[in-house]
Amino acid sequence: MNFRDEKVLLAFGKNLQLLRRQQNFTQEDLAYNSGISLSQMARIETGKINPTVCTRIVIAKTLKIKPTELMDF
Repeated sequence: MNFRDEKVLLAFGKNLQLLRRQQNFTQEDLAYNSGISLSQMARIETGKINPTVCTRIVIAKTLKIKPTELMDF
């Protein structure tokens, strides 16, 4: 079963964008420092894809936040 809730993905992406900007990271900076492609980062922030748990953990480590903060929206 493939579950995809677009509202949740959009909310996650907006929260990620807010957290990224609070850290003064550009999307490109966060992608590079996380080892994630810029296009993938853009798709995450726009709710086009559902990032894996591992991807979320890498992003959180790069932003120096708890992974749970990414889900606090």
